[in-house]
Amino acid sequence: MITAWRRFADHHPRLVEAAFLLLVYAASGWQYAEDAHGWWPGALPATAACLALLWRRRRPAMAAACVSACVVAAGGLGYPLDHLMLVPLIVAFYELGVRVPERIARVHGLAAIATFAVAAQLTMDDDEAQKLATFAPAFWIIVAVVSGAAVRGRRAYLDAVHARAEYAERTREEEARHRVAEERVRIARELHDVVAHHMALANAQAGTAAHLLRTRPEQAARILDELTSTTASALRELQATVGLLRRSDDPQDPLEPSPGLARLDDLVSDFGSAGLRATITVDGERRPLSPGVDLAAFRIVQEALTNVAKHAGADTADVTLTYKADTLTLTISDDGGTVPRPPAPGGGFGLIGMRERAQSAGGRLRAGRRPGGGFAVTADLPIHP
Repeated sequence: MITAWRRFADHHPRLVEAAFLLLVYAASGWQYAEDAHGWWPGALPATAACLALLWRRRRPAMAAACVSACVVAAGGLGYPLDHLMLVPLIVAFYELGVRVPERIARVHGLAAIATFAVAAQLTMDDDEAQKLATFAPAFWIIVAVVSGAAVRGRRAYLDAVHARAEYAERTREEEARHRVAEERVRIARELHDVVAHHMALANAQAGTAAHLLRTRPEQAARILDELTSTTASALRELQATVGLLRRSDDPQDPLEPSPGLARLDDLVSDFGSAGLRATITVDGERRPLSPGVDLAAFRIVQEALTNVAKHAGADTADVTLTYKADTLTLTISDDGGTVPRPPAPGGGFGLIGMRERAQSAGGRLRAGRRPGGGFAVTADLPIHP
């Protein structure tokens, strides 16, 4: 029923407004008809007050002032200010409380109360009549202003809620795209590290085996066996990385643990079979790392050694792990060798990936040529026990 009336009011606003003002005029004008002073003297201020209500939404302060003046005039003509006669005043100040800030509504309300008090003192001799003409309008003005301010606050709250809901709806799709892009970058980085490392090892092992096949066939056979192990390890890591895309309710076996610095010796051994001898130096006491930092440290060392194997002419590399109070510093360096290797096709994303790895773990990475020759990669990662 209420919904039907609201729908009718939305579709016929002028008709509803006219009916409302006629109802207010009938309620207030009825009191003038029953008064001993007659209906006509009081009909003029009552009509003016109801007409002033037409501007209560566009000019609420002006409408409240006009209605107050009309009610004061009716009191000056000798009509008692009872609650029905004050209906236009209540409507005007309620709309004032809804339309303007609460501080301004209070100022207008206090000004109207003071006007009624002064008018009662000047036009009435009876104390009871003076009290009625002062406190009755004051009471209803206060009630109307407070009620209007409450409705104004409620509407502001609902508008804010609707605005937040609309903003969330607008940004939901954008946020989803942003998260998908971040996940794609993370998986692409992981795939790059795995593929680049193992393919560089496989390429180096295959080249070394081909070079030694005629002169040292036994060593070439051993390198080819290690090549099989390298490709099998690549397949396992690719399977584990792609397994990140599986659903959480997938009934297959769980993924193997992420690699960390505990596998650094195996990593160095793999590069040794490809002809790159890497030495590990630990400075300070080893400290436990969070899984994210441990994975980032391993991948940075892995990618740096892969770059040495692919792009540098060096046969040796140094890996230094420096443990400080709250920082792990990784340094991977080479001397450049005697015969630089030709650059690999394509710029690659090795350095970019390493920087992203360090930043994702809360650290930073520096890379550049050494003054005495060669290249060095240094990463500072936070230690989280």
